[in-house]
Amino acid sequence: MTPGQILFAMLLAMVTSAGGTWQVQDWRMGEKLAEQAGLHKDDLAAITNAAAAQARAEQDKRLALEQQLAGQDQKHTKELSDAQRNQAVLRDRLATSDVRLSVLLDAADSAGGCNVPAATGTVGVVHAARRAQLDPAHAQRIIAITDAGDQGLIALRACQAYVRAVAP
Repeated sequence: MTPGQILFAMLLAMVTSAGGTWQVQDWRMGEKLAEQAGLHKDDLAAITNAAAAQARAEQDKRLALEQQLAGQDQKHTKELSDAQRNQAVLRDRLATSDVRLSVLLDAADSAGGCNVPAATGTVGVVHAARRAQLDPAHAQRIIAITDAGDQGLIALRACQAYVRAVAP
């Protein structure tokens, strides 16, 4: 063999060896990349599952809160309608003179100067006390004021219950 042929054979062997080395490196890198892609895919699946579970948990909490608030709203609406119905019954009874409002008089008050009988009728809350009966129009106004107060208190309780339910 001539030195050129030897040189050519060596050069051919080196190129073949380099090509083979590149091919082996390509296979190894392909395997590593495939392995990394699989791990990445598994990580993405785990992250997606965790995010979906968290979203479901948040949605369940929101639904539970909405149900709780709806129940409280129904309760307060019923309480308000009951109070309004009771006030309407009381106003009707006052208008038909079934019920009369009266006030206690101070027995020690000598400046009053009015003689109101101390005896109460068959229906009375306080026995043996001096009382004065209120005019039905004044009684209606007092009932209207207490009605507005009752509605305000019910609305306040509803607001407080809402804040307690929503606040962390």
